[in-house]
Amino acid sequence: MANDIRVCDKCKHTQLKSIVPKLQKLAPDAEIRVGCKSYCGPCARYAFIFINGRYIKAVNEDEAIEKVRPYIKK
Repeated sequence: MANDIRVCDKCKHTQLKSIVPKLQKLAPDAEIRVGCKSYCGPCARYAFIFINGRYIKAVNEDEAIEKVRPYIKK
């Protein structure tokens, strides 16, 4: 089963040009969707990634990527 990864294109704490390639490298089989996730409160304060049904938040993009690793289906 492929990983379902979603990122917000309006999040001020991540850059789509850098986060999407990092996620693709981490989970090549993933379907990465980009768009608003209606998670605006936390999105304004943290970087976040929605992966396989879970919201993962962190102070910055790189920390969020590290926190996502355990939730990637192999």
